[in-house]
Amino acid sequence: MTLGKLYLVMGKSATGKDHIFKAVCERCGDGLKPVVPYTTRPIRHNETEGVEYHFVSREQMQELESAGKIIEKRSYNTIAGEWCYFTCDDGQIDTEKHDSILIVTLEAYRKIRDYFGAENVCPIYIEVGDAERLRRAIKREEKQEKPVLAEVCRRYLADEKDFSEEELQSLGIVRRFENIDFDKCVDEIVGVIRR
Repeated sequence: MTLGKLYLVMGKSATGKDHIFKAVCERCGDGLKPVVPYTTRPIRHNETEGVEYHFVSREQMQELESAGKIIEKRSYNTIAGEWCYFTCDDGQIDTEKHDSILIVTLEAYRKIRDYFGAENVCPIYIEVGDAERLRRAIKREEKQEKPVLAEVCRRYLADEKDFSEEELQSLGIVRRFENIDFDKCVDEIVGVIRR
């Protein structure tokens, strides 16, 4: 019996993870099930509940935690307050039935890999040059109803630490997918999944 893989997409902020994730899911069709993570942060103007995230209250998160459903959880003290992001064992990931794909951080990658087993996960690390990332992040933030550029700066600096070469190496993440040419990047990722 062939077991399904869990593809974990990660990279610094504004590397295009969301766009790549959507394109890869479209190209792979029913053969790849997207996993929707959870967050307590406010929904952005271009997001839809149950698509990018399940947007929940802190009380709902605590209920899931009490029920033992949270695989991994990260909390960030942002300019707008504390936001939590987490992955639930809610039936979306079933390596005995299908391949799945999820956007994660390095910290989440480590915990999910340990939870499901290294043999069942495949890291997909997206890269973009720092100057281009910063331009993209500012452009995205300016589209918000109340842009908070200080948060862009906080995330940018946090990424430098969170995604350091030392951290990537310690987790065995050596392959990089460079998002300079979007279509080429998606083609490379789809090729890995189809193999």
